[in-house]
Amino acid sequence: MSGDDVNPAAVPQPVEDVQGDGRWLSQHSRFVQECKDAEPDVLFVGDSMVQLMHQYEVWRELFSPLHALNFGIGGDTTCNVLWRLQNGELENIRPKVVVLWVGTNNYEHTAEQVAGGILAIAELLTTRLPKAKIVVLGLLPRGERPNPLREKNAAVNAHLRSWLPRLSQAQLLDVTTLWPSPSVTCCCRFLRRRQRRDEHRWFEGYGHEAHFSRGMSHLLLLQWLRHAPGT
Repeated sequence: MSGDDVNPAAVPQPVEDVQGDGRWLSQHSRFVQECKDAEPDVLFVGDSMVQLMHQYEVWRELFSPLHALNFGIGGDTTCNVLWRLQNGELENIRPKVVVLWVGTNNYEHTAEQVAGGILAIAELLTTRLPKAKIVVLGLLPRGERPNPLREKNAAVNAHLRSWLPRLSQAQLLDVTTLWPSPSVTCCCRFLRRRQRRDEHRWFEGYGHEAHFSRGMSHLLLLQWLRHAPGT
């Protein structure tokens, strides 16, 4: 993708209201209102992977005390998240950490385009929140065996590893590096076995501000993936 090309995964756009019930825009409006009412230390933004975190005890135990906001909407692409953030979801808040997890729903875009869309969001976040640390979570594997979607997500993560270092505030947490096996099933079984031991070990030494976001993300993923649907 040349520098003159417009990346379709980095073009902000709202979700088309095909159901006619205004559901997506209603969620966005609620998030904008939360920005006016809350003073979050942590902001999570993305698709259903972020949205579903609200359902698990780890959110209430670890992130509610941090006054965390969850701006996840199921089915969102990088384009939708960009639109939301440019239209009120960053107003009036100054979180210390922003966790971004999006890209797996960009079915119409290439891996390079998806990574470019994620990078565009990270750049927006660093511009609007210059004192915040941005944690970009890598895309999870799709399916238990090699398939085109797995390869695409792996390619997205590879591009992010190459591109994100240009943003000093941002870091990539490639969750696939936590797993000894390419199989999602095996990964989740492994997490169940290691969770109790590793969640405490990983958080030790992360008390310094520079490492807060990494330790937080490790613990979040261990806890959330242990209870994730289908695992």
